[in-house]
Amino acid sequence: MQWDLTARSDAAVIGPPQRASINPGTGTLALPSSSAELDVPYYLNAHYWWAYIHPTAVQLFERQWLINLILWGNYARLRDAVMAEMGDSLAGRTLQVACAYGDLTTRLSARVADGGRMDIVDVLPIQLGNLRKKLPRNAPVRLLAMDSSNLNLPDASYDRALVFFLLHEQPSQYPERTLSELCRVVKPCGKIIVVDYDLPRWWHPLRYIWRPLLAKLEPFALDLWRDEIAKWLPCASIRVRKEPFFGGLYQKVVITRRAQPTVAQIANAALIQVKSN
Repeated sequence: MQWDLTARSDAAVIGPPQRASINPGTGTLALPSSSAELDVPYYLNAHYWWAYIHPTAVQLFERQWLINLILWGNYARLRDAVMAEMGDSLAGRTLQVACAYGDLTTRLSARVADGGRMDIVDVLPIQLGNLRKKLPRNAPVRLLAMDSSNLNLPDASYDRALVFFLLHEQPSQYPERTLSELCRVVKPCGKIIVVDYDLPRWWHPLRYIWRPLLAKLEPFALDLWRDEIAKWLPCASIRVRKEPFFGGLYQKVVITRRAQPTVAQIANAALIQVKSN
């Protein structure tokens, strides 16, 4: 399934900026000196403290078998789909928005080409600290503490970006703002890969069993059952390709930024328009 999207309204700005002080340096980790320097979005404290914020949660969920169980045995398949989409060698700069339990990030970091770099951003220092423990000491990776909806990163500075099971955790306007920021920081012709929940096929038993559990534990996940991710994409010239997994319960969406037209192309288009008139 593919879509072509052109001009859309800009995403709404969500409150004041929520950024951490950043000192990239040359090491693996760039965290604020204290958690007080970084404002944690309200929805994480209200709905996800049990999964990401409490220290016991990190110890509990950082288990490969458990993450696979939560995803109904599909973790490896979804992880491998991301890696196949990204390719065997990650040249240039790669961005991952939000840490993820499991071994996806460590596998991706091993594919960073010589001279390349991978940046992982997360609003929770405890998640960045957990990821640091999983990464090899010499991994070409920076861990940056910042909010996905307000990235303190330069325009058009990444060749590719990944969002792995984040959007379903974000309430209204946050997914739109997150995708807007990714479209801003990814270069023309660069890819944004999104893996997340989707509406299962009508015959899928989990469509009826899983729905009440998601509504209770993941209160914003059902937004992805009602709306296509393409709906949240910002003002940009982009191409969207969608692939379903596990009877449609999960989806991989690949967003490709179109190259900006050159001055010659714009002039030629204008000339054709004048002649046609």
